[in-house]
Amino acid sequence: MVLRSLSPPGAFPLVASKKDIDEVIAVCRQATAANRSTAARRGTLIHLAPADADDVLVTADLHGDRTNFRRVLSVADLEKNRRRHLVFQEVIHGGPTYPDAGGCMSHLLLEDVARLKTRFPERVHFLMGNHELAELTDYPVMKGGRMLNLLFRTGVQTLYGAAADDVREAYLGLIRSLPLGLKLADDVLITHSLPEGLDRRPLTKDIFSQEPEDADFQEGGDVFRIVWGRDYREKNAERYCHLTGARFLITGHEPCAAGYRSPNSRQLILDTCSRKSCYAVIALANLPQTLEELLGCVRYLDQN
Repeated sequence: MVLRSLSPPGAFPLVASKKDIDEVIAVCRQATAANRSTAARRGTLIHLAPADADDVLVTADLHGDRTNFRRVLSVADLEKNRRRHLVFQEVIHGGPTYPDAGGCMSHLLLEDVARLKTRFPERVHFLMGNHELAELTDYPVMKGGRMLNLLFRTGVQTLYGAAADDVREAYLGLIRSLPLGLKLADDVLITHSLPEGLDRRPLTKDIFSQEPEDADFQEGGDVFRIVWGRDYREKNAERYCHLTGARFLITGHEPCAAGYRSPNSRQLILDTCSRKSCYAVIALANLPQTLEELLGCVRYLDQN
């Protein structure tokens, strides 16, 4: 299904100035280049060792929540903590809407993260999530009876008017460049989720060591399976760890009433847009050796 704009170009008033539009497009392109040239990136994975960082602050789904985004930045304090890395995922589809047209404003958070990537190109890592992938491939996502893709597109059009298609093209280039995951000292793997049924249907290729092809992003493809899966069985998690050489998995993708949960002995799920929003701080020189130690790395945003 290919989604189309709700209205022709120019149907919404052009609020942003040409200067602002040019700046947004330039920032997205710069962030795209930074994603591809990150020194620690090999294939579609960021690899970090103790020599690269003291710790990594991991967030999960934000879904347009710019308040929590600002709180995360305050906690991370990248200016002060110069050997800290910061991980984002799933930033679009959700949050406030424009008052008149009702379009989703989460594209502004996408721009926020792009700007942050250009400011800290080696220490900010934005991972592919299923909602970003849905925008890239026009894969329809429904929630609460609403088509999130169309709401997102309406929001872009509300702010950028006739330039909406040019801005969205820059967004898609950024999304296409996102890494699939981040590996901490070859021990902890961070991806948005994990593929379903790996014990029954393996991935078709070593998707982490090579650039994905168009088919990998489509439904059933390897990238699609990695960001959309919700198979949290012990056996499936074990298989994913065996496949990637990881001891533990940190993912998002799943709403957690308590802000986090562990559905098996290998996996920590974080939720950074719940009522009890969580993040985790993993020290590279002192990686968790047990699930209890991994869970001990979790922090609540409202406790800062």
